[in-house]
Amino acid sequence: MTDVKHLAKLAKLTPPDSLLPALQSGVESTLEYAKVLSQVDVRQVVATNEVSGLTNVMREDVVDDTRTFTQAQAFQNAPSSYKGFFMVDAILE
Repeated sequence: MTDVKHLAKLAKLTPPDSLLPALQSGVESTLEYAKVLSQVDVRQVVATNEVSGLTNVMREDVVDDTRTFTQAQAFQNAPSSYKGFFMVDAILE
């Protein structure tokens, strides 16, 4: 049970003592399954780090100056600004 309590503490969980036996059982079965998986022969399996077949889905990072605002245009409808920053009401206390 101390291992389960330690895992719960690491996960910042505080399960009630009544759940500890079930958690212990779950951890044990998970570790047993991991042990079974570690014994699987994967030497002939080709390693992969992606499955889509796509090589590059990113576009070039090009600035389109026809779609940008000047600072004056950006602030023209702003209710409030200060030294080049938008001013907004505080949302945190």
